[in-house]
Amino acid sequence: MLACPLSFFNLIFTDSLDAQKPQGKLIAIGGNEDKGTHPYSRKRKKYYLNFFELGILKRVVLESGLTNPRIEVVTTASMIPHEVGPIYVSSFGMLNCLNVGVMDIRVPEDTDQPEYLERLAQTDIIMFSGGDQSRLKQMFGDTKFLQLLTKRYFAEPNFVIAGTSAGAMAMSHIMIRGGSVPDALMKGAVRMGTGLGLNRHVVIDSHFVKRGRFGRLIEAVGLHPKLIGIGLGEDTGVLITNGNLIETIGSNLVIIIDGHNIQHNNAAAAAKGTALSLENIVLHVLAKGNVYDIQERKFFVDKRTHDAALEAHPHAAAVPPNV
Repeated sequence: MLACPLSFFNLIFTDSLDAQKPQGKLIAIGGNEDKGTHPYSRKRKKYYLNFFELGILKRVVLESGLTNPRIEVVTTASMIPHEVGPIYVSSFGMLNCLNVGVMDIRVPEDTDQPEYLERLAQTDIIMFSGGDQSRLKQMFGDTKFLQLLTKRYFAEPNFVIAGTSAGAMAMSHIMIRGGSVPDALMKGAVRMGTGLGLNRHVVIDSHFVKRGRFGRLIEAVGLHPKLIGIGLGEDTGVLITNGNLIETIGSNLVIIIDGHNIQHNNAAAAAKGTALSLENIVLHVLAKGNVYDIQERKFFVDKRTHDAALEAHPHAAAVPPNV
């Protein structure tokens, strides 16, 4: 068992979070992320795509600033944790990351076990697997585990929280729990709930392009027009820094849906099962390297362009969003 002073946990759980921008990093992945072609070509063992060129998991590691970070994979959302855990251990191993543990927490009573809290306190990267995002809220909501996770995210610049599919969707405060794609944009087709609350300004959907979830995310934004909708394609993710700047990573597309300027919206008043009516939703399509500023609600072709704009207008970054 890893050692961690009890006084450290007492400090974590008694201090309130400052209303400041988070120092850590969120990496939300759309699902089916490329877990790698084996580096030795003679073996010809294909895992998913050419991960060593596309590199989502490699980017996860790089953002920690360490060559061999401590990584914990949380398989709680998955119904096949005994398959999912070893896949991630193997995938990170191909990146020469050999210090990888798996937390398979199955019941809420186990969430705050000292062993898991100690491991969370010492890890550099924590990655939530796919599965059922509602299970993550059920297991970790209102726990010391979530308090410590949030505290570290706000306080530590190189602390990385990554999640794929359900693990990505659960990062927000308002969360899509599920819903019918064919019936999307008919009131009530999308089921909403609350997630882990790491970012209060976005709502995230996964497997977005391949499963045609445009209508589902539009309905979610119609119901919560002050949120920025993020639709993550497969083998694609976003790196969110300072709780504000979204950078696209991976091989596919990210869709941004902004409802701040909606002029007509019947989402609140419409009867269940009736059509929604929305005017003036803004949509952006982001490819690899494009960035989006949540606070400014602006698209930039790359981070360099964004940073140049901030230098020209420094007041734009003066008030960070209350994440």
